[in-house]
Amino acid sequence: MESTVEAIATNNLIFAFVVIAITGIVLGRLSEILKIPDVIFYLIAGIIIGPSVFNIISIQSFPIENNLILTFGSAFILYEGGKEINLKVLNKVKISVGMLSTVGVIISALVVGVAAFKIFGISMMTALLLGSVIASTDPAALIPVFKQVRIKDKIKQTVVSESAFNDAVGAILVSTLLAILTSGEFSAMNSVKELLVSTVVGVVVGGIVGYILTVLISDKKMGVFHSYAPIVSILKAALAYELATKLNGSGYMAVFIAGLISGNKKMFGLWIPEEDFNSEHYFSESVNTLCRMAIFVVLGTQVDLNALAKYWLPALAIVLVLMFIARPLSVLVSTMFDKNSEWTFKDKLFMMWVRETGVIPAALSGIIVSMKIPGYEIISSVVFMTILITLIVQASTTKLLAKKLGILEEDNLKEDIKDMHATA
Repeated sequence: MESTVEAIATNNLIFAFVVIAITGIVLGRLSEILKIPDVIFYLIAGIIIGPSVFNIISIQSFPIENNLILTFGSAFILYEGGKEINLKVLNKVKISVGMLSTVGVIISALVVGVAAFKIFGISMMTALLLGSVIASTDPAALIPVFKQVRIKDKIKQTVVSESAFNDAVGAILVSTLLAILTSGEFSAMNSVKELLVSTVVGVVVGGIVGYILTVLISDKKMGVFHSYAPIVSILKAALAYELATKLNGSGYMAVFIAGLISGNKKMFGLWIPEEDFNSEHYFSESVNTLCRMAIFVVLGTQVDLNALAKYWLPALAIVLVLMFIARPLSVLVSTMFDKNSEWTFKDKLFMMWVRETGVIPAALSGIIVSMKIPGYEIISSVVFMTILITLIVQASTTKLLAKKLGILEEDNLKEDIKDMHATA
């Protein structure tokens, strides 16, 4: 019987891979032709092949496979996102990133919570829980968009770093409120302690794993595994996540830091032989693409159209509050204390708009649904309405807005060339 169960699980995983890969390749090519972010197509495809329409793949039939895809996929995307962050640039915007990741999340949770309390008539604790679930932005959603839309480094790295760091804060808020709802107990000290432990452990584990494994594939004497650089790239993400999680730290924080170390290896006096670096780069790009396909197709399969049909109007109102009140307020408050970053109004306007929601809120929503917390259907509907709207509306208009605001990389390059000609 055991071997039969294992065989079924194995076949399910292979079947899921085949469906996702075929869907992803076809729609990825379509997105290139139409110049629309591919994650939008993947999400819609997931809805169509999920339980709501054709029921080809469902979380009920593939629970282990779904969790594997969401956990490893988001971890690897976050690791790759960390590699693109320049520590010198990050150092200049550290205050903004820190404020957006903490104060910004709390502001969003409170604003959305109050709105949910008024609109749905649910208890304030349940409303705040809803607000906390969708308060954090999602790197797995943002990074793929920035792969296709080249904007100013300072803005990109601020938004991506924020999305990496604010996951921990959002998760702690959710776990704290769940503890209150289930046991009626609340300890501010324990919550702060949990957040600090989660963050510090994640940073330390990610730093150690990232550095040691980068040394082992470098051109130094200890770089005995440089020919296995592509495999080590996967190992970095998996090992950092697992170690941090087992030590009660933030796994996502750890993989981001591991990626940060890998992407800034020059600052640590490390270098990878060119041939091995190229093989790692192309391999990582392929794995990253597959993870992106898998994550958003799977998220689409989890959308409950019946629940959305029931709550779509109030859920839409909540999403609009998040997009046009909570997020702008979070950005304004979080950036007003950072004078060194010299943010322009256009920069802030862009950051207000770019706050896609994806994997982490979906995972938190899944936990709440499994616990059958009062109001879980409402929370689930709002979460997926938020994912749908922010991805379909915000992700698809990111390039257009960036162009209108003049913050695309090519726009800045043109300005630099004009300045050079003017001074020549």
